[in-house]
Amino acid sequence: MAVQTPIRGLRSFCIAAKCLSFKHAASKLFLTPSAVSHQIKQLEEQLGFNLFTRQTRAIELTSAGKRFYHAIQPIITDLESTIDDFTNSKQNKTITISLPEFFASELFVPSLSDWTQAHPDINLQLETVKTGSQAAASADLSIVLSRGRPNSPVITDLFPVRYVPACNKRLYRKWASEGFKALKTVPLILHQSRPWAWHQWADEVGVPDFDPKQIIQFDSMFGVARAAQQGMGIALIPLPISQTWFKEQLLVRLYEEELVTNDRYFLVQHENLEQSDELLMFANWMQETFCDLY
Repeated sequence: MAVQTPIRGLRSFCIAAKCLSFKHAASKLFLTPSAVSHQIKQLEEQLGFNLFTRQTRAIELTSAGKRFYHAIQPIITDLESTIDDFTNSKQNKTITISLPEFFASELFVPSLSDWTQAHPDINLQLETVKTGSQAAASADLSIVLSRGRPNSPVITDLFPVRYVPACNKRLYRKWASEGFKALKTVPLILHQSRPWAWHQWADEVGVPDFDPKQIIQFDSMFGVARAAQQGMGIALIPLPISQTWFKEQLLVRLYEEELVTNDRYFLVQHENLEQSDELLMFANWMQETFCDLY
C-alpha cells in the first residue's frame, strides 16, 4: 500500500514525543496546539494504533509510540539534514573582488546595476585598495593597475590608461591662451606612484626649459582629481577612467597633448581558485563592459 502519511505529521509527532507536550511542540512548529493534535490524530488513524496516552494536563507515549518514535526519528533527522544541504547549496554565491578605490568609484559602481539586475543570485563583496597596493588576500578576483602583465594564470586585459593635463574652469580661463607658461607658475599635481610623470609628459611634448614651480603628490587618484577640481593646480588625470569628471565639466583639459604609458587595468583571477561559472560570468561581463573604453 502506498504511503500517504504527510511528512509534517511525522515531524509534529517527533517533536511532541520529545517534549511530551502538544503546546510546546506547537510553539516550535509555529502552529496551534489543536493543529498539532489534529496532525497526530491523523497519523494514529493511518497507523491503526495510539501513539500517546492523553491525560488532562499531560501526554505520554504508549509502548507502540515509543517504538515508533525510535524508528522514525533518525529518518526525519536525516530528511531534514538532506533538505538543509540542498537548500544551502542553492543559496546565493558570493564573489569577493579587490579593486582600486578610484576604479571602483568612477567606473565599477556606476556600471554595477547592470550586473546585479542580470545576476540577482550572485552576491558581490568589494574590497577597495589604493592604486599600487597589494590586492586583498581573500579576494576571488582582483582589478589591478599595472605597467606589465601581472603574474597570474588567468588574466583579462581590460584597457590602457593615458594621462591628460587638466584643471578647473577658473584656471583654464586664466591660462588656456598662455601656452606652457602656466607650468612655471601653477603647482603641478600627480599621483605619487608616478613621481616623474610631469617630466615625462614635458619631454614627450617638447616643453622648453621645463622647470615647475611646485609639484604636489597624492597617494590616491581621487585626491589628485579633487585637488585639481578645487583649483589647487594642474593635474595629470587618467583617461578613460576619469571621463565623468570631464563630461560634468568638473575638470577641463588645459593641453591636448597626452602622456601615453604602459599602464593598463587587468582583471586577475587568483591561482588558488578552481574555475567556476560565476567567476567566468563576471570576467565576461567585465570584458564586455570596460574593454571598449579606450
